[in-house]
Amino acid sequence: MLYLLIEFLDELVFGVTGAAWPLIRADLGLNYVQIGILLAVPGLFSSIVEPFLGILGDVWKRRALILGGGVLFALALFLTALSQNFILLLSSFILFYPSSGAFVSLSQATLMDSAPARREHNMARWTFAGSLGVVTGPLVLSAALALSFGWRGVFFALAGFTLVILLFAWKRLPPSAPHHTALPRFSAILDGLRFAFSALRRKEVLRWAILLEFSDLLLDVLYGFLALYFVDVAGLAPAQAALAVAVWTGLGLLGDLLLIPLLEKVRGLDYLRISVIIELVLFPAFLLTPNIWLKMVLLGLLGFFNSGWYAILQARLYAAMPGQSGTVMTVGNVTGLFGRLLPFGIGLAAETFGLGAAIWLLLLGPVALFIGLPLRRQAG
Repeated sequence: MLYLLIEFLDELVFGVTGAAWPLIRADLGLNYVQIGILLAVPGLFSSIVEPFLGILGDVWKRRALILGGGVLFALALFLTALSQNFILLLSSFILFYPSSGAFVSLSQATLMDSAPARREHNMARWTFAGSLGVVTGPLVLSAALALSFGWRGVFFALAGFTLVILLFAWKRLPPSAPHHTALPRFSAILDGLRFAFSALRRKEVLRWAILLEFSDLLLDVLYGFLALYFVDVAGLAPAQAALAVAVWTGLGLLGDLLLIPLLEKVRGLDYLRISVIIELVLFPAFLLTPNIWLKMVLLGLLGFFNSGWYAILQARLYAAMPGQSGTVMTVGNVTGLFGRLLPFGIGLAAETFGLGAAIWLLLLGPVALFIGLPLRRQAG
């Protein structure tokens, strides 16, 4: 329950941030390039820091890393609420991303270690908790705006909520392994990094890590631009755009909920292949239709049928590296160096050609999955 609560918090922050982008942009006077930088640079910085955190999570005190990450997570939210310009907001995001890696990603790794035989099922539960947070985020923001609380007040409240969860985690997190008492030698960390890079030479590890990055185009990357798309391209007001985001996340939540019992009866990869084909049809239809209500319906279906992408692919990556759950985090960040550039590229394209044209680049996500998923007879 604790790990799922931590994931809920992380995605609650993500949900609030995604819905608040039009407000943040107006308040701080941001352009598309700056928004692309805010979505990309903190992730790039995190991709440099988190590999070391992942290795430490396997060889040192994982409990201390999770709790320390939680403290910095709360501090980053507090700084976001105080940000008055682009540089301050960027600084808070740069602190937030690796803090989330220590606090959230290592919690996920610990959950995966708890029941190796049920990785896909536990990842489905994890994803559902996250989806619940994403859905709740825009609703919290809308309620705050109705009460004249403002987006800054919401981030202050999220910082406080993080401290409450930290108190819970302090009591419930399992102790670190007895042999993980002293800070490991730097040579041991380097050995761990070498192992992670050697793992990337294995076909199965590389396959799942790369597909995870491409799948994110119709997951977190789409979410990051969704409210802006409905304001700048579809012509809706920010409050209506928040409703559109809620439709996408709400149907996604339903899909994640239904995925939990579905995986008891259907192989994850079989479901994934079908959903990718459906998304290849839905996404162009969503972009091309001029009818706003039909666009909303198609958006909801997009959110419903991409449910499980992250859960299944991430579970496959863990299965490809048994016994090195922390190192999975390292591998993900190495391949994530590419993925972190995608939001900046889309932001740059949007500034040059318009968001309506740039958003088509997200179609590369399901195309890559369609090409890269193993054939049924190869999946084993």
